[in-house]
Order: sequence, then structure tokens, then C-alpha cells
Amino acid sequence: MDPRESYDRVFELLREHHSWFDSSIPLIASENVTSPAVREALISDFEHRYAEGWVGERVYAGCRYIDEVERVAMDLAKDLFRADHADVRPISGVVANLAVYTAFTKPGDVMMALPITKGGHISAGPLYGSKGNRIGGTAGAVHGLDVKYMAFDDEEFNIDVDRTLKRMEKYRPKLLMFGASEILFPQPVREIADEAHAMGAVVNYDAAHVAGLIAAGRFQDPLREGADTMTASTHKTLPGPQHGMVLTNDGEKFELIKQACFPGLLSNHHPNAVAALAVALAELKAFGRDYADQIIRNAKALAEALYNAGFKVLGERRGFTESHQVIFDVADIGGGMWAEKALEEANIIVNRNLLPYDIKRGRHFRDPGGIRLGTLEVTRLGMRESEMEEIASFFKRVLLDREEPSRVAADVREFRRRFRHVHYCFDCPAEAYAYRRLRG
Repeated sequence: MDPRESYDRVFELLREHHSWFDSSIPLIASENVTSPAVREALISDFEHRYAEGWVGERVYAGCRYIDEVERVAMDLAKDLFRADHADVRPISGVVANLAVYTAFTKPGDVMMALPITKGGHISAGPLYGSKGNRIGGTAGAVHGLDVKYMAFDDEEFNIDVDRTLKRMEKYRPKLLMFGASEILFPQPVREIADEAHAMGAVVNYDAAHVAGLIAAGRFQDPLREGADTMTASTHKTLPGPQHGMVLTNDGEKFELIKQACFPGLLSNHHPNAVAALAVALAELKAFGRDYADQIIRNAKALAEALYNAGFKVLGERRGFTESHQVIFDVADIGGGMWAEKALEEANIIVNRNLLPYDIKRGRHFRDPGGIRLGTLEVTRLGMRESEMEEIASFFKRVLLDREEPSRVAADVREFRRRFRHVHYCFDCPAEAYAYRRLRG
């Protein structure tokens, strides 16, 4: 392809993507849309610069203002999460987790986490599965940890405390990893942390999905419940750039984390993303409680509306959810792959997901039995409980009534006309998905 044609084609595709999302319902539980202010920080000159090392101790010159912005980001993170120390240099949640692995374990040590099939993240996964199949999870493949699993209660959709304590006695882990990619309810950190500490283990809580809810005081408070450290990505319920961070109240552990980040895992840590994170944290401090409250109300309303429409929504016994997530079973009506694609054709963006019992029933990650939803982005667009009922009706039309997805897509586009702007931020004049041309 001619280079000019390739050049033009990229921008054509970018504009088409923006237009598509401007007329779709975005319900991916791990995605959000940033404010115009966050985007402004991302495209600043900071994106061209290096800032190796710690604030005030850089290897590179030219970091006068980068240092000051990074201090603002750290101060805001410490304030929001009531932590004594914050490292905002990790470039992703996976790198934040790697910093914890590097700081507190060595290859061959035992780490305990939830299995991927029960909602655990791939960053806490082993190299090989129990049947010798290669999984390639970060903990096993990159750091060489021997990953053992916490026990999970499929009915309660949470960690089984008693069975997990027994497994801890058997495996004597050096590190426990709480948190999950499928997380409907607060996890029992307090009930397990004391035993972990008694055997010399470090306890980390991976708050990738729920960091914004934790900052707002609306989910759980891991650093007060027994977690030694907390890692997070910064672009989910915390609606910032794609980046990461590590927090702790333990000064000695923090020095190990700092060293793990640099020189261990990072050279350039993307100062523009740190600036964007500082902006997002300021927005979260100002608007986070209202935002988190509405996220959770919307998740509960969406779950109930889907349940009333005839879907098998998980967590019914406990009120469906206490987070931004809703999970429902589509195994009997076509499976996760079919449901995801049918909804996408209707301009409803979701992701298929393994359910805790899928493997036992012969399903796998390519075509799992579940769909995972998140209300974080639609809430950022200003939607409330009544809109969740409308969204559930679109699901019913596509998945249960088997209406032609293109017909539903037309109604979805009309529905989205009412929700075009980002909310819960200081300066929100621009449309959420408007494409902005910077070229001459």
C-alpha cells in the first residue's frame, strides 16, 4: 500500500471508530472514557520526555515540571486512598502487579490468587495449568512464581474463607493476591489477612476494577482491612489514562516497591500519562462519590432489569452486585461468543466471559457461558437508573426475542443522541467521542 494511502487510511479508521462509539452503548467492564482535560494532558509535550528514577533524583535533565506534576499525582493518590506512600510510575496494572512480585518474592515462591476461571486476572496466572496446558500468566511466565489457587464459592460468587485458609496451611504462600476481573462483591480480606501475616506472607489487593469505588469509600477499604499493598490500573472506575500505581502504608515495603519499579521494571514511565492521572485523580476527589454512587445504582438497576426480562443474572441471592459489574449466563440461549457478536451488531459493546462453573460444563474462554457488563462508562455519559431499563430492553430484543440486530442498532443510535458528553469532571464542554483533528 502506498504510504500516503496508509497514512490516510489510519485516520479514516480512527474517525469511523469514534463515530461508532458515539452511537453505541459501551458496557465493557474494564473500559471508560476520559474527560477532555485528561486527554489534553496526554498530548502535552510530556509525552516526548524521559524521567528515569524518582522525583528529584532523575537520571535525565529537563524534569523540573515533570517532577512537580508527579508530586501532585502522588499527593492526590495518597489522599484519596488514605495511604502514606504512592508510586504512580507503573505504566499499567500488570506492571504494578509485577512490581509487587519483584519486591516481595523470588522465582519459585508460592503465590495464591483466584484462578482465571473464577475471575482471577491473567497477571496473577501461572505458566502452566493443572493439566500441563500452557497458560502463560504473568506471575508464572515472567516472574516464575508457583501459583496456587484460593478457593471460590460459585454460589456466593466470592472467596471461600474456610477452604482458602486450609489451602494456605498446605501451600504456605509468600504472597496473597486479592482482587479479580469478575468482582461483584467486596472480598474477605480481613478474614484472611491475619493468617497470611502469621505465616510471613505479604497481602496485596489488586484494585484494577474497583479503584474508583474504593477511593470514593463505596466498595471496601483494603489498606484498612489487612492488605499490605494495593495495586491498580487507572482507567476503569478510576476514569483516567491507561496507567498503573502501587499504594501502601508501610515505608519499608515502599522502598522495595520503588526499587522494583526503577531500575527493575521501568525506564521511561510515560510522564504524560502521569500528568493525565493527576488530572483524573483531581476529578475523582471532586466528583468521585457522586460518580461511584451512580455507577453502583446503575449496576443494580441493570442487573434487576435484565433479571426481570428473563435473563439468568448471577448474584441474585446477594442483590446481584455491589460494584460496577453485572454478570449473566447465556449458555442456554446461544453462548457467550454468539451473544457478544449479536450485541455488537446492535451497537451494544460487551465482552464474553467465563463463568465459575464453565470449565466443569465443558465450556472454554473462546466461547464461555457468560457475559460481563460494566456501568462505569454509560454512567460517565450521564445515564441513570431509568436508562438501565431501556438498555435491558435492547438486550431482550437481541438475545431473547432474536430481533434483527440492525433494527435494534437503529434504536440504539437514537437512544445515544441524548448522552453525548462526559460528566463528573471540571471542564466538560466537548462531546465524549468527537474526533478532534490536530493536523493542518
